Amino acid sequence: MSKPDDPRASDPQDPEELRFHFTPSDEPKPEQETDNPHAKGTTRVPEVIEALRDEFGAAVLDVERYANEDTVYVEKRRIREICRFLKEEENFDYFIDLGGIDNFSEEDRYEVFYNLVSTERQKRIRLKIRVDEEDMRVPSVVEVYRAANWNEREAYDMFGFTFVDHPDPRRMYMPEDFEYHPLRKEFPQLGVPGSLPLPPQTPDGELTMDPFAAAHGSKPVKSYEEPATDSE
Repeated sequence: MSKPDDPRASDPQDPEELRFHFTPSDEPKPEQETDNPHAKGTTRVPEVIEALRDEFGAAVLDVERYANEDTVYVEKRRIREICRFLKEEENFDYFIDLGGIDNFSEEDRYEVFYNLVSTERQKRIRLKIRVDEEDMRVPSVVEVYRAANWNEREAYDMFGFTFVDHPDPRRMYMPEDFEYHPLRKEFPQLGVPGSLPLPPQTPDGELTMDPFAAAHGSKPVKSYEEPATDSE
């Protein structure tokens, strides 16, 4: 085999053998509706926001726009009235969902969001309220949108909001005597040992007090290591 004319061609340390090709990046530019391939006209509702401002004035605190979607921040105490107005006057007849957000901030730590749709207008809007940690009470909107029932129960269960005038304010997933709210930022990812007893791993075993025992240094009995019975 003949050697290459250029001795560097066979040298793995040669810079010529380690070339990288970079794709130049474009300079950032202001967001435009056409820049987002997922932007849809259904999420732009300036006329509805204007109607809210005319009706509720200073109770409309702020409007944020991201990815061509409008989010309207409103006063917590007026959320039920505002939902009723949107349903009865602006034809937002379909309640999609609501949920909580924990920003883990000093003030107004929590938020509750509401997604509503007008099937007639083929438009959607998102409302948000800010909730301070010192006052977790939020007016329930179940009397306006019956579908909010389970969503409010879930938000109470996971975050600890108290939905005032909710017809059935029970927890959704956790036992009623559970002391914690699992979606708060301070809740440990591996849970709180002893807070939620689980069924035993063996028929005659004790309750499992730590669902992640191995992560906390102990080794629970595996279900396939059940002790032999008298019949065996």
